[in-house]
Amino acid sequence: MFYWLLRHWVVGPFMNRVFRPWVVGLDNIPEHGGAIIAGNHLSVIDSFLMPLTIDRRVYYLAKSDYFTGKGLKGRLVRWFFLGVGQLPMDRSGGAASSQSLSAALDKLAEGQLIGIYPEGTRSPDGKLYRGRTGVARMVLDARVPVVPCVMVDTEKIMPIGRRIPRVGRIGIRFGEPLDFSRYYNLDGDRFVLRSITDEIMVAINRLSDQEYVDVYASSVKSRVEAERRALAAGRDAR
Repeated sequence: MFYWLLRHWVVGPFMNRVFRPWVVGLDNIPEHGGAIIAGNHLSVIDSFLMPLTIDRRVYYLAKSDYFTGKGLKGRLVRWFFLGVGQLPMDRSGGAASSQSLSAALDKLAEGQLIGIYPEGTRSPDGKLYRGRTGVARMVLDARVPVVPCVMVDTEKIMPIGRRIPRVGRIGIRFGEPLDFSRYYNLDGDRFVLRSITDEIMVAINRLSDQEYVDVYASSVKSRVEAERRALAAGRDAR
């Protein structure tokens, strides 16, 4: 109820009026059954804007930090993210990450749509980065199609670090569903996981105007942050 209230009466009308999204390939979204929508990730508002264009509900994997805040603000943020269909994703790896993915697999088994960002984090500079194989594991476990999705210009509306989005127009492209049934009995092969992930990233790249970089976005972010700390230390030493 809360989700549909926000979508049709509160957040939905506001965002559609402010951002006037144009959409291509909406007929590529399956009308029924589970499917993964795998997209690029340019802005924190991607997870809110894309679902507004689809008649079906979309559940997104969101970083667990959004659900662990303290005090009244933390509880309100957690309540909002759960209400709009976000599922907490622990990125620390191991059992914690596996448990997070299980929640998404349960939704897929129920015939729901799951949104995921194979890059694992927002692009630090608008480029498209190497995908992580978690999406491939989901594909093989759930045995569902993957719909590639591209967000356009959302990083201009709300870049990293900005708290309030600018007014402007964004776009969304959906590609044809990808079928990976040929791999369903090869789920223990790491080369298969990489092949599936790379095929998804190629499909996303073909839909977008982004430059592709075959490294992880998190590695780029870590390097940039290290350079910033080094510069700050150098200034303090003067």
